[in-house]
Amino acid sequence: MSDNHEQQSSSNKLVKRLQRQVGTAVTDFNMIEDGDKVMVCLSGGKDSYAMLDFLLTLKARAPIHFDLIAVNLDQKQPGFPEHILPEYLDKLGVDYKIVEEDTYSIVTDKIPEGKTTCSLCASKIALGHHMDDMVETLFLNMFHGARLKSMPPKLVSDDKQNVVIRPLAYCREADLQLFSELKGFPIIPCNLCGSQENLQRKKIKAMLQDWDEQTPGRVVNVFRSMSRITKSHLLDRDLFDFVNLSTAQADQLEEFDIAFDESPMETLIQRSDLATANQ
Repeated sequence: MSDNHEQQSSSNKLVKRLQRQVGTAVTDFNMIEDGDKVMVCLSGGKDSYAMLDFLLTLKARAPIHFDLIAVNLDQKQPGFPEHILPEYLDKLGVDYKIVEEDTYSIVTDKIPEGKTTCSLCASKIALGHHMDDMVETLFLNMFHGARLKSMPPKLVSDDKQNVVIRPLAYCREADLQLFSELKGFPIIPCNLCGSQENLQRKKIKAMLQDWDEQTPGRVVNVFRSMSRITKSHLLDRDLFDFVNLSTAQADQLEEFDIAFDESPMETLIQRSDLATANQ
């Protein structure tokens, strides 16, 4: 009886945490506004199912009105269980559209970032990328593109017709996996994952998983660092005027010669050790 109670309590905390993270991300980046029609890209994977679930909850609770339409691209892939998504969405009572396109012979990767196949008159397009995806992309660009760039939580699509949003930006993949198991989503496996980018992404994912085991909190710190940028302590001359830098601009500078910021947790540990030593 006690074990069941603890398990139920843990599940409730997980759901509330994820719902709070989605709501915070939507608010922080003004992802959804009153009157929006949000196209929820549904692949049949755990992340897109979870995103739809959270957006349905947000729609029911939010003080603004917005509409959702789930969209899946049916690539006519051999063996694809095309009945699963319609049955699931009919059961939920969610508006949806299955876009049929025979692209199996040429599709080997995800739709490139910012590109879409059909807007369906939606003002926003929601993608199911989470925190881990964003950190992985940061390292992919650093390691293989020599560029400090990740997935933004909100951007304008390449055709300039839609705003793309990522409501799961603050969510960890491990939590989404647990949520998927809790909800029992009818997962559709993807076997189009043999591209070079995805192979490299798997290597980086393994690196992050090792960090989670060996140094908990490191992945979250990397993610948070993307929102705490000190331009004067990088090397991009387009972002900061190093050429004309002088002491005359000292009052306008954010920071000076401190190149490494101590971890807040490390500082607390050091204070605790010092207090213990003085007792």
